[in-house]
Formats: sequence, structure tokens, C-alpha cells
Amino acid sequence: MNKRKKSFFSKKNNPFVIQEGKFSFGQLKDPAFYTEWTEHAFLSDDKKKEVVGQTFDFKQLKIIKIIILIFFAILLVKIVWLQVFQFDHYYSLAQINRSRQEVDGANRGIFYDRHGEPLVKNKANFVLSIRLIDLPRDELRRDKIIREISQILDDLPQENNNNLIISDGPSFSIIKEKLADVRYGSLESYQPVFIKDNIDHETALKLMLESENIPGLFVSNKIKRHYLPVAEDNLHSLSHILGYTGKISKEELDSLDGDYSHIDYLGKTGLEKIWESQLRGQNGLKSYEVDAYNQKGKLIDQRPAVDGYNLQLSLDLSLQAKVEEILSQWLDYLDLNKASIIIQNPQNGEILAMVSLPAYNNNNFASGIDREIYQSLINNPNQPLFNRSIGGEFPAGSTIKPFFSAAALEEDVITENTSFLSTGGIRIGQWFFPDWLSGGHGRTNVRKAIADSVNTFYYYIGGGYQDFEGLGLENLVKYSLLFGLGEKTGIDLTGEASGLVPTKEWQERVKQEPWYIGNTYHFSIGQGDVSVTPLQMLNATSAIANGGTLYKPQLVAQIRNSDDRIVEDLDKEIIRQDFIDDYNLEVVRQGMRQAVTSGSARRLSLLDVDAAGKTGTAQWSSQKDPHAWFSGFAPYDDPEISFVILVEEGGEGSEVSVPIAFDILNWYFSQENNN
Repeated sequence: MNKRKKSFFSKKNNPFVIQEGKFSFGQLKDPAFYTEWTEHAFLSDDKKKEVVGQTFDFKQLKIIKIIILIFFAILLVKIVWLQVFQFDHYYSLAQINRSRQEVDGANRGIFYDRHGEPLVKNKANFVLSIRLIDLPRDELRRDKIIREISQILDDLPQENNNNLIISDGPSFSIIKEKLADVRYGSLESYQPVFIKDNIDHETALKLMLESENIPGLFVSNKIKRHYLPVAEDNLHSLSHILGYTGKISKEELDSLDGDYSHIDYLGKTGLEKIWESQLRGQNGLKSYEVDAYNQKGKLIDQRPAVDGYNLQLSLDLSLQAKVEEILSQWLDYLDLNKASIIIQNPQNGEILAMVSLPAYNNNNFASGIDREIYQSLINNPNQPLFNRSIGGEFPAGSTIKPFFSAAALEEDVITENTSFLSTGGIRIGQWFFPDWLSGGHGRTNVRKAIADSVNTFYYYIGGGYQDFEGLGLENLVKYSLLFGLGEKTGIDLTGEASGLVPTKEWQERVKQEPWYIGNTYHFSIGQGDVSVTPLQMLNATSAIANGGTLYKPQLVAQIRNSDDRIVEDLDKEIIRQDFIDDYNLEVVRQGMRQAVTSGSARRLSLLDVDAAGKTGTAQWSSQKDPHAWFSGFAPYDDPEISFVILVEEGGEGSEVSVPIAFDILNWYFSQENNN
């Protein structure tokens, strides 16, 4: 055996033997370790580096490290993005996924007139909505559910036992289209998607029963407004004041703060919009845990509904109705269509009546207006949707003259006894500026100028003539603004216009021409580019009636809760006061009284109450009749009401607007005496 071993290790040329000097096994003590297979496994020392170097390139290690670092950096950024920047989003999804909420709608506040007469009531409005996340992901299964819902909406027969396929009604494509706008799994997919409102009671009951079997199908009872006098008495002029509610739009939902959802309703125009936050109240809310099958579990949270506040208006419903009736009769008689009348308490700015004709029925909008009706409204050339009382901008005509009379007295341009000779107008070079009466009015002071609306007098005090220096453009602008012309009054309604008080800078910028003396003369008599709203004219007239206080016009007088307790008695807001001397205003009032006793408004002298006023005939087109104005107040000594009447294309204010004023004042004060 020893010989065999010796022979084995002495074979120098054996290729399986590790040659001496090539590899050291001095540390291996057991010679039995050296078998044939172990000899094959070992390599010579000088080959080691060569083989390892060929098998693995250590230069690639840096690239691998960079790739790993980039991977972990991306992972870290993604974690930060999800945990920090997207935390609210995914937290909301998690919360929504584990719970469901039921909304208990609050009752919207009611409008009352000044005597407590209700102007609106809330009616049930069944609204269908669908939550996409609760529907099957499979499109065929989802379409089957949508088809079942649409068959109920369209009152189609259900599939029979033989699986007879019924043709899809119009609701099927509508539901598909609305759900297609929502991405499955997004935050929006957890929110109800509005499908249809104003569903009849019978259909709503069928859908409610079906909702027990279809997760994500909701039938809510929302509030629909029903405007009582508009519906019952055809008092359409209230529509411009009250406005209407409608379903919230996506743009409104994105812009509004507060607890609104996709299926909510809110005020769109008028008082409904301006007082939205007070009227809507706060919806109640119940939150339930749900299981994987969307079945309700325990109640997590509950918040009771809080009804909206009721608003008591300054409006007198009986007066509003009578004014609309009288104005409608006169428009029919005159074969005219467009007019505005506003009546105010000059002592505090409260609006007692506001009529703009033509008008519209706001119940059509509150119930979801028919497309044909809507098209007829917006295509009507008389613009029934337009509240001309606050949004119409018209040349003031001679109704502006009392304000410039007060300005001339205040600036010592004239005294109460200053007079000018009216011979039919004045001439500047080749230009002639006429009076309305051929031959003129003779010697005229400020009282007579107001009473008879003498243009020549206002040419003098406005732009001056020969050696007499008038107010000039700067003061005409100053006092126009002091009386509230050329700026919004701030009334709590939508759609108010500001009118225009022209200036030299405005003319140069807009019309690209210099200001001429003729522009000043036209401004002095309320013509040219000056424009006012009926509300501005009324508010300025009230300032003369009450002795120099310009109030912010007001429609809402009190805010009350659902128990009819006063929450807030709204203060009367003064815009400015004491900007005209008391005696100067008294002189102007005397001129307006003289207009009734012997001037252009003599018909009012037949009333049982003393009244004062100023007529106006405003030129605005060479092809059409002028606008007929009349503004005034009564009783003269202690004014209870001030008013403005504008009949578009009515002609002479003295012939058209004064008779309308007579009928209104006669009814109003006879009613007051009877009470």
C-alpha cells in the first residue's frame, strides 16, 4: 500500500497532480485528502488572478451601486410623495372606503314680506344619484344595473321570465354618459353623481325599493322652491327680486367654501343668491361603518341638521302687486313692453316695491326649466330675464336737474333768486342748444327751472354762458357722484349696474376726442353720455326728500330663525349725509313741489296728498321715442315714500309717467287712510 501511494505521488507528468512549486498544501496534514477529484479541483496559484479577473469585472461594481442608489432614491421619493403630498387624498379614500355617509338635508329659509306674508315654500324634490365605486367593475354587469334603473325612470317594462330584451330608453345613455366622466377608483368615484331631479313620487318609491338591492343607488329628498305669489297671483315681478335656486354646477362646487355636494342646490340669482349662506342652513350627517359588501354597520358619527334662517323683507306684497297691475295696464294701453317702477321709504332706504317688466316665472327655473321655455326667454327682444330696475342704464334726462340745482346753490354759482332769461335756447358759434319750449319760458329762477324743466337755465348753471361762469364739468361730476350716480348702490341683489358719469379723461380714452362745451351743456340736462339706473335715480331723489342723507337701498329688514325669533335686525346703512346745506335742499324741494302745483306734473295736484316730483324726457335715439321719466316723493312735508317711474320709449314723462304715478299714489294713500 505504501508503495502504491509513493508511486502515485511520484508521477510528475500526471496532469491531475499539482506540481511542486505551483501550489502549497503545507497546511493540509492528512495525505488522504489528496484524491483524484481533489487534485482536479485545485488550480495553480499563478492562474488564480487570471481566472477571477476573466469571470468578474470589478469596474462594473460602481455602475451597479449607482443603479441601486437610483432605485432607492425613486422609492424614497415615491414614499414621501404618497405619505406627505398625497396623504389627504389616500386618507380620504381609506375613510370613504370604510364608511358611508347619509345626508339629512336642512330646510331652506323662507322669505316673508314686511307684514309676515310668506313668499315661498319648500316642496319635496326627489333626486337620483349613483356612486360609481359601488357598482361592479365589469362593464356588462354594470350596464345591466344601469338598464334596470333606466327602465324605472323611463317607465319601461322590466325583462320577463323569458329574458325578453327591452329597448333602452333615453335614461340609459344619460346615466352612461354621466358616469363616464368619473374615473373608477378616483376620489370622485366615491361621491354621488347627479343623474336626475324632480322625479315624481311614484317613481321615487320604486327607485327607493330598488336601492335595497343595488349598492350605490341613492334617492334623496332635496328642497325645491315654490314661489307662491308668482305661481298663484301671476306676480312675476317678484322673480327679479327673489331669484331662484338650481342644482350646483361643477364650477360653483369648486369655488364655494362650505359643506356642498354634487347633488346640492343653491341660489342662482336675486336674494336667493346674495343671502345663500343664511338661507341654506347646515345639513345633518350620519356616518356608518360598512363591510366588504357595503352593508351598514354601527353608527360612527351623527350631526343634526340646522334649518336656514328666514328673511323678512322690506317689500309690501300688496303694494308690489298693485304697482305691477297698474303698470301692466298702462303698458297694454300704450302698446309698450318695457318699464320699471321702484318705491322706497326715503327715511331709511328700505325698498317697498320694485317692478321691472316684462318679467318671468322663476318657478320654471326652480323646477328645472324646459328647454323651449328657456329659449323663448333668452330670445325675447324685450329681455324678460333682465331686471331693468337695477341693471338698466339710461340717459337721465331732466330728472337730473334737481341735483344740479342743489349743486349750483351749494357752490354759490346762483342764489335762490338768481334768474336768467329763457328765449328758447342759447347759441355758441354755429351750434344752437334749444329749450324744449319754442320761444322759451321767459325770466326763470331755480324753482321755476325745476318746475318747468327749463333747459336754458341749466345750460347757464352747468356750462356757463358769455360772462356767467357755471359749475363746469368738474363740479357736475363731483355732485353727480355725491348723489350716488355713476356707482353701484350696493343693494342686496345680483346684476346691479353702475351707470356712467362721463369725464374729460373718459371721453379722451374711450371716444378718443376732446371734451367740448357742448358736452357740458348736454350733461347739464341729463343728456349726452351720462347714464343712470332707475335705482340710482330713486336713491338720489330720496336724499332730497329726507334732507340730505343717501342710504344704501335695502330689501332684507330682519333675519329670523326657524322659531320666528329675531336673530338680527339689520341696521340702516348710510352712504353719506350732510353734503348739501339744508336750506339749499329746501329750495330744491320747493321747486319739485311747484312742478305739481303749476308745472309739468300738475295732474298730481288732484291727489288728496301733497306730492312733489320731477319729470324727464330722455332722448336716446333719433329713430325711436324718448324714455319717459318721473321721480318724486309724498307727502311733501313729511315724506313716507319716494318713487321713480321709467317707461322705455314712452315719450313725454309728463304725459306717460305722471299718470302712472297718480294711479299708484292714489291707491297707496287711500289704502293707508282706510287702515
